[in-house]
Amino acid sequence: MKGSLYNRSYANRGAQLERLVDMTNRQYQTKGIADIRKVPTPVQITKHNGRTVTGYTKKGEWVDYVGVYDGRSIVFDAKETRETTRFPLANITHHQFLLLESWYQKGAKSFLIISYTKRNEIYLLPFKQLQEAWEGYVGDGRKSIPYEEFLMNCDLITSDKGYVLHYLKHV
Repeated sequence: MKGSLYNRSYANRGAQLERLVDMTNRQYQTKGIADIRKVPTPVQITKHNGRTVTGYTKKGEWVDYVGVYDGRSIVFDAKETRETTRFPLANITHHQFLLLESWYQKGAKSFLIISYTKRNEIYLLPFKQLQEAWEGYVGDGRKSIPYEEFLMNCDLITSDKGYVLHYLKHV
């Protein structure tokens, strides 16, 4: 669809959702509700030659956001999919899953924000539901979470009370 909000190159996938989350996080911080920061993508430097530095990004070792809300740690990742019937679990790295799991076990609010770009819908997937799907992914080869599970068991995130993407009301 030409001119669509979600038309972009492969390199920029996820950028639109992250912009919405970043704007919302600034709103939360300005109003004193939460302090949630974008985690910089780590860079592995491979060559340093005077003024020239060569390297590559090491995406997938951490999650996108970390912070504090309501006196508790919060950690989550923002994911986009162009699929309309499922969310591929391959969109989550093993390192990301382990990090979310570790923080969850220590009392943090851990979750994913998932955007179905073709449906123009954004959902909050709590870690517990992700964990159940992941165990199937690792155990019996389940490769995705059906869209119907999002409809039945996840909260649809929308603009609300002046917030661009009011996801904290679902945490």
